[in-house]
Amino acid sequence: MKITGFTLLLLLMLFGSNLSAQNRVYVTTRNNNSSEGYSGLNIGLGIGGYYGYYGYIGHTTPVISANYEFDVAPSFTLAPFVTYLSYQDQSSGGYYYHESVIPLGVKGTYYLDRLLNANSDWDFYLAGSLGFTLVHTRWDDGTVYATDHTVNPLFLDLHLGAEYHLSNKVGLFLDLSTGVSTIGLAFH
Repeated sequence: MKITGFTLLLLLMLFGSNLSAQNRVYVTTRNNNSSEGYSGLNIGLGIGGYYGYYGYIGHTTPVISANYEFDVAPSFTLAPFVTYLSYQDQSSGGYYYHESVIPLGVKGTYYLDRLLNANSDWDFYLAGSLGFTLVHTRWDDGTVYATDHTVNPLFLDLHLGAEYHLSNKVGLFLDLSTGVSTIGLAFH
């Protein structure tokens, strides 16, 4: 229960100050040769577990991710993000455990639309994410053991992505990453 409350508090801290900006958005898409006032909420699903935010788990697991993107310079945005994955595994000693993993950080994105002379329906980008990972482990027998993998709480990931704008307000995106690749919806 503490992890749920802590997660909700972090989400409010990350996104709470930016949510009021949604009413003041003057630009509806990234690719209109203007960067003033752009903001968007991106929600994606992915599959992770072999590499990425948490390192090697040894099997795939579903991942959900959300970020709130806003302009900081022409063709460049920042996006505070939160990701969540959870899985159950067995240690080499035969004990079962359940882990919840919550990567938090910021993603810096450079849009290539002007360089590529992209159609206004498309956005193309390169990005990098910097963050840290919160991990909560719960053992089925109530005892505390180390898991079979080590954790580096800090991470740096690289991204290559594209978004197709279904309308001025909604788009579909694909984000290929050295961390966890996602596909999802973008709300502008």
